[in-house]
Amino acid sequence: MARCATVLVMVVAGFMMTTAAVNSRGHDLRPERDTDMATLVRNQASHNAALQKEAASLQSQVDELSKADHTVISSAASSASAMAPSVGLGAVKGKVLRVTLDDAPLSENPEGVDANMLVVHQQDIQMVVNTLWAGGAEAMTIQGQRVISTTAVKCVGNTVVLHGVAYAPPYVIEAIGDRDAMEEALDTSEAVGIYKEYVSAYQLGWSVERVGTVTMPAYNGAVAMKYATPR
Repeated sequence: MARCATVLVMVVAGFMMTTAAVNSRGHDLRPERDTDMATLVRNQASHNAALQKEAASLQSQVDELSKADHTVISSAASSASAMAPSVGLGAVKGKVLRVTLDDAPLSENPEGVDANMLVVHQQDIQMVVNTLWAGGAEAMTIQGQRVISTTAVKCVGNTVVLHGVAYAPPYVIEAIGDRDAMEEALDTSEAVGIYKEYVSAYQLGWSVERVGTVTMPAYNGAVAMKYATPR
C-alpha cells in the first residue's frame, strides 16, 4: 500500500508539472518583478527631467516678462512724474499774472438794469481761465485752488463753488507762464472786451497785475470721474 501511494503521488506531481509547462508554453509564470520596477523608475525619472526642463523654460519666460513689465512701469512712472506739474498734480513755481474779478459796488444800482448784470458769474471766471490757457498759461489757480482738467466753476446764489468750496467775491485767478503772451490774449479776447464794457458801465471789478514768484500747490482732491448709474 505504501509503495502504491508513493507511485500515485509521483504520477500526480508529474502530471501537474507537465500541465504547468504546457500552460506557460516555456515561459516563467511569475516574471521578475524587480526588472519591471527598475524600468518604471527609469521612465518616471525621464518624465520628471522633462517636466523640470519645461518648468525652467516657463520660469525664464516669466522672468523676461517681469523685467519688461518693470521697464514699462518705470517708464510710465517717469512720464507721470514729468507730466504731474502741467496737469495739476505737482507743485509749480514761477512768476504770476493775476486777474481779479469783483461785483459792482452796492452803491451801483442803475434804474432798469437787471441786478444779475452787476455781479460776477461763473462764465466770467471761465472766460478768463480759458483766455489765459489760450495765452500759454502753464499752471493756474482760482482762489488759491489748483485748476485741473476736471475743474468746474459753479454759481450758487451770490457765491461761486469750486471743488466743493463756496467763495464770495472778489475772485482771484493766478497763472504761471509767459506773462506778455497772457496779457496779449486778455487784451485781444472778444469775450474779455465785452466784460470790460460792463466794467466801464457798471463798475464791475477788473484788474490785471504782475506779481512776484509764487509756488502753486498740487491739486490733492479726487481725479476719478463720478457719474450716476442705474440701480
